[in-house]
Amino acid sequence: MAQATDDKDAVLAALDRLTAWSEMARSPQLTRFLDYIVRKRLDGDTQSIKAYSIAVDVFGRPTDFDPQSDPIVRVQARRLRALLDQYYRGPGAQERLQIILPIGRYVPDFIESDGVVQPISTSVVPSFVDLDAVDAQAQRGHVTVSWFVLLVIAIGAAALAYSLSTWGPRQEQQVTANAVIQEPNLRVMEFQNLTDDPSITASVSGLAVDLVSRLQQLHFLSVDYGGRGELNAEPSPADGYVLTGIVRRDSTTPANLQYNIILTDLASNGVVWNRSLVLTADQLAEPGRIDRLSVSILDVLGNPRGPLHIRARQYLSQNSIRGNESLYICRMLFTIYRESATIGAAERTRSCYTALIDSDQKTGIALAAMASLTVEAVGASDLSNTAQLDRVSTASAMLAEAVQLSPTSSFVWDQRARLHESIGEHDMAEAAYGTAMQSNPSNLDALAAHARHMAFLGQLDQALPLAQRAMSAYTIIPDWYYAVPALAALRDGDFAKAARFAEIYSRSDREFGPVLVILAAEGAGDDVQVARQLPRVLDVPSFRSVGIVTQLRRRITDSALLDRIRTALVDAGVPALSLVTAY
Repeated sequence: MAQATDDKDAVLAALDRLTAWSEMARSPQLTRFLDYIVRKRLDGDTQSIKAYSIAVDVFGRPTDFDPQSDPIVRVQARRLRALLDQYYRGPGAQERLQIILPIGRYVPDFIESDGVVQPISTSVVPSFVDLDAVDAQAQRGHVTVSWFVLLVIAIGAAALAYSLSTWGPRQEQQVTANAVIQEPNLRVMEFQNLTDDPSITASVSGLAVDLVSRLQQLHFLSVDYGGRGELNAEPSPADGYVLTGIVRRDSTTPANLQYNIILTDLASNGVVWNRSLVLTADQLAEPGRIDRLSVSILDVLGNPRGPLHIRARQYLSQNSIRGNESLYICRMLFTIYRESATIGAAERTRSCYTALIDSDQKTGIALAAMASLTVEAVGASDLSNTAQLDRVSTASAMLAEAVQLSPTSSFVWDQRARLHESIGEHDMAEAAYGTAMQSNPSNLDALAAHARHMAFLGQLDQALPLAQRAMSAYTIIPDWYYAVPALAALRDGDFAKAARFAEIYSRSDREFGPVLVILAAEGAGDDVQVARQLPRVLDVPSFRSVGIVTQLRRRITDSALLDRIRTALVDAGVPALSLVTAY
């Protein structure tokens, strides 16, 4: 018979046994979480056991943490409940006092039990065919299968064998294609501690668990935890990837630790990515060291341009996906569209999403992607103000539904932020970008878009390190990432660099891109480039309908930058009236 208890000494003793358990010790975050809520409960401070206080005090989130947009506490609570259940069904089965975390709240219960594990119900034990009875029935002369049926089966088997002899190669090709166009499988193994310091083993193990927890929140990856390789009973998928790592003393500074991480493609048994990270002695003493390491790794592995998706991207560049549409493939196509913003990429992505089954079309990710494709209207023939207002209205409704369906999706909030930005709702855009980054700090598209928006608002100094971080993680850098570096080079008077970056950026931004090229070209004294860009500026439909600066003011609030644009365009020969009115 179970009953509640408040015996502090007994609870603390049970807590010590739990946190000493090897599976719990592998996750410093969960250990801190459990210790925090247990001690708060014992101190009678249950009112402070809230998602906010746990996020700030345990997981190091900032004081402006929003529990509605950052799911860290809910995710870790689910993991903690699973570990507690595993412990009390295994090594802690005979514990007289159990620490329980009820579903739906973070205040633990302390229960005194009889220490008896409930047996598995016999109703789940499979029944077996009574072979003796079947054999006896056959001996009594009952014919169970006629000779005619056996003949038909034999003929069918022969026909099937012949069919397979010709169909086999095609089937193998199809299986290969299916493996490529499905979301990748990733197994994260526990990192090996090669130092002579056993005190860091728990934090080393915790990194793998933290990576799995963060990666499982993504919608384009299948992730599981492999634990220690020699204890792993299930084989890794042959068409997947495995992440392994070691930790050792830094050869030049022994007080520092060096993490060496390797991503292996199991299909080829080849290393497709590796990284070496060093933590200084000071950083090792910081409580957020695991978070810092996780984010550094996830900047690459947690993004759709990373090495886990190379095979899918190569396949998409060479093959049609008609009939093989999936949420994963559509997401990859959307990433390619974000890189190029071409008509072809937009149409291919839109076709993919519209070909999905209804239930997939109604997911938050699909709705958010379609909302961006709708409002951005790449390749649309009707560019009137009325048509654009209709597109904004449609996209707004889709994003509102997407947020309801996927309130913690960084991708969804990124698309919502872009919509707010496009219609001049800058405060709401900043809030949405902030939520996107809280949900997934390694969403580098959201990071780069946020940096660009900050630069357009006149916060270039704050935007530059964000843009540099986004660009440093990829070998494939989208053209639109270059807005902030171009503006920084322009501000610093490095006009050659500004012109080079602005030219790249102009391929992705039909409005501000050519204007930025003119600013850089005038600074460099390149009249030929100015003359080349002027027709591109004057032919932009949105500029023609309301005026060049009038339209840009919806996106750019930096008054100094707007003044510089006015001066440059007038010096280039644009009539002053065309800056503020239709022409």
